[in-house]
Parts: sequence; C-alpha cells; structure tokens
Amino acid sequence: MATTNEYQLTDSPTEGISSVAFSPTTSQFLLASSWDCSVRLYDISSDKTRFRYDHNSPVLDACFTDSVNTFSGDMKGNVLTYNINAGSQTFVGCHNEAVRCVEFCPDVNALVTGSWDKSVRLWDPRGRNVVGSYNQPDKVYTMAICGHRIIVGTAGKHVIIYDLRNMSVGEEQRRESSLKYQTRCIRAFPNQQGYVLSSIEGRVAVEYLDPSPKMQKRKYAFKSHRIKEHGRDFIYPVHAIAFHNQYNTFATGGADCFVNMWDGMNKKRLCQFHRFPAAVSSLAFSGDGTTLAIACSSLYSCEPNDETPINQIFIRKVTDTETKPSRMPSNMPPTPLPPNAGGAQPARIPDYSAEATTTPSGGR
Repeated sequence: MATTNEYQLTDSPTEGISSVAFSPTTSQFLLASSWDCSVRLYDISSDKTRFRYDHNSPVLDACFTDSVNTFSGDMKGNVLTYNINAGSQTFVGCHNEAVRCVEFCPDVNALVTGSWDKSVRLWDPRGRNVVGSYNQPDKVYTMAICGHRIIVGTAGKHVIIYDLRNMSVGEEQRRESSLKYQTRCIRAFPNQQGYVLSSIEGRVAVEYLDPSPKMQKRKYAFKSHRIKEHGRDFIYPVHAIAFHNQYNTFATGGADCFVNMWDGMNKKRLCQFHRFPAAVSSLAFSGDGTTLAIACSSLYSCEPNDETPINQIFIRKVTDTETKPSRMPSNMPPTPLPPNAGGAQPARIPDYSAEATTTPSGGR
C-alpha cells in the first residue's frame, strides 16, 4: 500500500512495464515503455501523461538522449525516436531481432542498442544512422553505461566491457558472471569503479572494473529477494537495479514484490520498502536522488495472473535515512561531475554525432 511519501500514477500502461527512466535534466518527467507497444512521458508533479507514441510491437526499453529527445526499441527490432517539442516520431533503424536494451552515453554522444540478434550497435542520435555494429557471444539481456564504457550482459553469463572511445580495438574485457544462473540486470556504480549484477536466482554480485588481483579480491555476492514461509525458501528473480547518483547506494527490485536499498561499499542493507502489488519490473532514481520510480507488473511475476493483470507505477520521495550510507568509505572516489560542471573541462573524446566472495547477508 502507498504511504504519505509515495503515490501511484493514474494512467499506467495496460500491459507489462519494461522500463522507467527519468529525464536527465529534471525529476519532473518520467519515461515508461511497455508491452502494450507504447512509450509514455509522465509529468509526475501533476500526475499527467504529457505524450504517448506507439510501436507496432511490444517496447522493451527506452531512454532519453537529452531533455527533448527519446529513443526506444521493440520486439520486432525497430528503433524509433520521438521529439517532445515537435511532437514527431521518426524511424531510426532496426536490428534483425528484438531490441532488448537502449542506452545513451553522453560522454561520447552515442546511442547504444543491444539485441537478441547477438549484436550491439552504436547510433548517431542526431544523424540517426548506425556508426558501428559489434557481434556478441549470445543474446543481449542487459546493458549499462559506465562513464565512457558500456557493460554488456548476454545469455550464457557473459559480461563484455567496451571502451566507447575506441571501439575499433574490440572488447576491453570479457568475463563470466560470478553468479550461477542467468543474468537479469546490470547497472554501473556512478563513481565508475564497478557494477552490480543480478540473476534470476535471487542473488546480486558487486564487481569491480579494475582487473588487478587486489581489486578483484574485493568483489562479492549475496542473497536477496528470498522469502521464507512455512519452513521453505522461496527464491525470486531480481529484475531491476537502480543507483542513487550522489551516494553510490542502490535499490533492487524483484519478483517477490519488494524493493531493497543496499550500501554496496559497506556491504549492508539499508532498508526494505513495503510489499508492492506485483513483481517489480523496473526502477529509476531521479538525477538529484530525491525520487524513486517503481514499476510493478504481474507479467514479471513467477506465476503471472492473466485474469487480473497489474501494471502500476509508483513515485516515492526517498530520504537520506533510506538511501545514505552509514559511513562513506575513504577509498571511494567522489562521483564524477557532468561535463563542464563547476568549470571543469571535458577530456577530448570521440563524438558519434554528425555534428561534432564476502557476503553482507546470508552467505553465497
């Protein structure tokens, strides 16, 4: 049930909610993609749908590239873009199979898509054309931007890391997930030290990008989204991960209908929110860290209810008590500032546009 600091958006998608993402410039606008073939932009301050555009098949992911342009990918492999100011929808291109992931890297101004056709493609978001296609070992299930890097998780538990500034040299690292079962979601630490990976078997792993033995000894995994009832352990997939940009803490959402907040650096759970009405399919923090969007869909449950499907988006105003670490590790560098913030000058990097095993709880 909703609380005083939480409310539900009224115009929710009618089928499974595949992704939610906040505008990069404000916590007022939230983008949501859905299996009902739609992409919606919500003004969460007034609980209004600002616009909606539709694909011809279920939409599996969507993202902003700036405050007025969005991109989305669907089950048929199509990539579309929508300009909010002009109210215009444009076909960009396609993969040979479903587009599972759509991410934007502001460091190199590139749109990145990952597909079940076993490829990752880079697009010029202004010229709207492919600037590179890169074969993967298997179907792409999840991707995460980490500064100028892209982290790709595929079937077969592969994790491939690329430097988007120099894709011509190929992959920077290739790893195997430290978790036993299929990868569900990957998200990168805002401080760019590493990433968090979840699986279908109720486990989460904290990994570090630095391949040195010293740093690799720090990685760990832990159990999460498990419920013990009547002497039995029920294990649920961890569908969603979202980072708090200021504190480097993260939320996880699972098919158990719960959201947990974690302090990955100090290896502890900060809190657990109330039980939501359906499996948590996607999570997103606003850029300022004050708001968490929680998408719930019975489609993502272990036993979907086809008779009375639930598809709801909750908006929660979070507090420091829920999201701030009890102590900030001394070896954790601050989150990098955006380009030009505080007068800092960005490094000269390529621009893809045409214009320019320790455990925190329970053991592994």
